[in-house]
This record gives sequence, C-alpha cells and structure tokens, in this order.
Amino acid sequence: MPAPLRWAGLVLAWLVVLTMSAALLVALVVPRLAGATPYVIETGSMTPNMPAGTLVVVKPGSVDDIAVGDVVTYQLRSGDPTVVTHRVVEQGFDMTGEPRWRTQGDANNAPDAEWVRPVQVKGVEWYAVPYLGYATSFVTEQQRGVLTTLLAVGLIGYAAVMFGQAALGRARKPAEDAPAAAAPELRPDDEAVGVRA
Repeated sequence: MPAPLRWAGLVLAWLVVLTMSAALLVALVVPRLAGATPYVIETGSMTPNMPAGTLVVVKPGSVDDIAVGDVVTYQLRSGDPTVVTHRVVEQGFDMTGEPRWRTQGDANNAPDAEWVRPVQVKGVEWYAVPYLGYATSFVTEQQRGVLTTLLAVGLIGYAAVMFGQAALGRARKPAEDAPAAAAPELRPDDEAVGVRA
C-alpha cells in the first residue's frame, strides 16, 4: 500500500477512535463520575436548541437555585419514571412558601398546564449534545453497561494492535535501511588462487 494511503488510513482510524472515545466519555463516563444523569430528548418541543435525539445531562441541585430560563428535567408525577425536559418560564410559591415552576418547551406556543413541584425535579441541565441521544436510546440500561464494557475493551484492543503494528514497523525499518553486506569483489586471479594443477 502506498505510504500516503497508509498514513490517511491511520489518521482516519485514529479520528474514529477518538470520536468514539469522546462520545463515550460525554454520554456515560462524565455524568456517572459527576453524579449527573443523562436523558434523551424524544420530541421536538425544545427545538431549535435541543432537537429530538439530544442527549441532555442534568445535575441534581438545590431547588432554591432554579430560576427562570433554566432548563429542568422533571417527573410528570412524583414517583412516575416518565420525565420531561423544559425551560422554566415562571416561578411562584404555594401557600406554604414552597416554590413552584411553570415550564414550557422552547418550540411550544403555551406553557405546560401543571406547575412543577420540587419533589418532581430530577435536575437542572448541565450540558446537552444534539443527536448523541439517538445512539444511546436504542439500548436499555443493562445493555448500555455491557456495550460500554465491550466498547472500552474493543478500543483498548484496537489501540494495542495499532501500537503493536507501529512498533513492528519501527523494528523492521532499521533492518531495511541498513546497507547490505558488501560481497567480496572477485578479481580474475582470485578464481585460480589455491588451485594448482
């Protein structure tokens, strides 16, 4: 294979490895280490900033810090696993002084019908990556763990193979670059040396 093609193939392979590693870090490792939770936006209610398929990572925090303009993920009903991610458009308090928030999807014409109570809030948006959620939404949590392990082992194995090939290539190169041992030059009288009739 010509050297420029081999070089382009190596660059492309490393770009794929680095991209997959970055996606894995952003989607699974960083949230887990930071105590955050990744969710996938499944509808277009938060477009254009968060189109369907966006991976949004939320961090739990103090409900006192939630303000108008924050994007929050909350349960539709306390204890129900179904969640919604919308922007806070209004803040209020009930008769006991407990905070309440009115939310609305960025693409929606009207605010959500129900006020959100503190017990429903799962967290405030930490970061969001458009379309990365599509990759994670096809698998269950258990499958995600297995796939993460397999992907990590695969990437480490691939890196080991690449380093091994590079090391072998370097080991072969000096042998190829070394000048060949010069064969002794034969002179016409040397052929008969030592042979007498």
